[in-house]
Amino acid sequence: MARLTGTQPLATHRWGCAAAAFLLLLLTVRAAQKADLSGDGTAATINHSLTLLQRLQELLQNGNGSDSVLRVRTAASDEAKVFHTHQLLLSLQSEVFESLLHNQSIVTLHEPPETAALFDKFIRYLYCGGVSILLHQAIPMHQLASKYRVWGLQRGVADYMKSHLASESSQGHVVGWYHYAVRIGDTALQESCLQFLAWNLSAVLGSAEWGSVSVELLLLLLQRSDLVLHSELELYTAVEAWLSRRQPEAAVAERVLRAIRYPMIAPSQLFRLQAQSAVLARHYGAVQDLLFQAFQFHAASPLHFAKYFDVNCSMFLPRNYLAPSWGSQWVINNPARDDRSTSFQTQLGPSSHDAGKRVTWNVLFSPRWLPVSLRPVYSDSVSGAVQPVRLEDGRPRLVITPATSSPDFAGVSFQKTVLVGVRQQGRVLVKHVYSFHQSSDEVADFLAHADLQKRTSEYLIDNSLHLHIVIKPVYQSLIKVKK
Repeated sequence: MARLTGTQPLATHRWGCAAAAFLLLLLTVRAAQKADLSGDGTAATINHSLTLLQRLQELLQNGNGSDSVLRVRTAASDEAKVFHTHQLLLSLQSEVFESLLHNQSIVTLHEPPETAALFDKFIRYLYCGGVSILLHQAIPMHQLASKYRVWGLQRGVADYMKSHLASESSQGHVVGWYHYAVRIGDTALQESCLQFLAWNLSAVLGSAEWGSVSVELLLLLLQRSDLVLHSELELYTAVEAWLSRRQPEAAVAERVLRAIRYPMIAPSQLFRLQAQSAVLARHYGAVQDLLFQAFQFHAASPLHFAKYFDVNCSMFLPRNYLAPSWGSQWVINNPARDDRSTSFQTQLGPSSHDAGKRVTWNVLFSPRWLPVSLRPVYSDSVSGAVQPVRLEDGRPRLVITPATSSPDFAGVSFQKTVLVGVRQQGRVLVKHVYSFHQSSDEVADFLAHADLQKRTSEYLIDNSLHLHIVIKPVYQSLIKVKK
């Protein structure tokens, strides 16, 4: 908390004059805005709030009627920033300032350099109720708002961070924001950052901020099955680079390496890793059992393998892989126009035993599908008119079905995931993910809140809907036999 170094009282009548002036301005505007409009049709609201904000900003800039002084010091500098302020305005916004300025008019505040650099913006917010910040200023501004208990600014900065996760920055910022959210206990911001990182992991793996990922965050990400990336091999390569750079203790490295889903990597790639990966060679004993199990998984029939091993665990569950063998991208131009369909093929399963088997998928997209309860019916009137149906009564629908059935499908269920790409801050990223239940061909809430009629819809990129459909084959244990 701020430290006080002394008091130098100013003339008390200046405080009274300033307070009276501020209150007069506020009451004048409020009286005009609450004018009784009920009895006179010619009455109107007179709004001079912008003028009031301008006057308040001038007070801060010129120090007119100032009755308090804030001196902001940092450990790195002998000079202090001086702000001539008005106790009434600071006290209205911050209970901390109300307490600090209760019996003194000059207060010295000690701030680290990053928050001291933004203190002028912070004070301006207290006067004008608005502030502009950049990505790298979000955390120090949030720290100031939290320290001085300016709750409106604190919420505003947190909302800014959640809405600017996709913004492009040279060094990256989402990982840093996640770690900050953990420190302050902001679970909403923490979950927003974690979800963004999971759904756009490929973009993060190749960025400068990947090296700043903490052990805790890395393990959280590796536990998730909703990671969106090209392949499990891409994830292993990034993890190897992280381990080589951070050089954690052996126990941590082994936990990280055991979170890789080796059965999702082809045998030829596993052989290459064993021969060429220095990290894997150093910790081979810790993952030897997983590698052996992965080779068994690829060599045996999945049905036979499932008799002896539990395939209903995360190790055998694919993530959201973008490689062609796991799904297909689909760009729908003018999606609000009419129904569309497409088809694509995926491999039957991740096991090499099924590598040569393909499943053909048919996909139907309808921008205005109507449930039975809303479909038009003929009336009993003489004209036999059809009940009018509005376009907005329909909703987007996506149906994904296999083109044929096969005995090879026995013991395999298919989880379907649809990724929706959006353009944010000039980049195309995944913001919406829809997952199907294993027994369903569609998801009930697909694009439920999307307005495809508007060309400015956040779901559209150049008036096109960018989808990526991922098929995740999941093996089921039909018969369990003791080893």
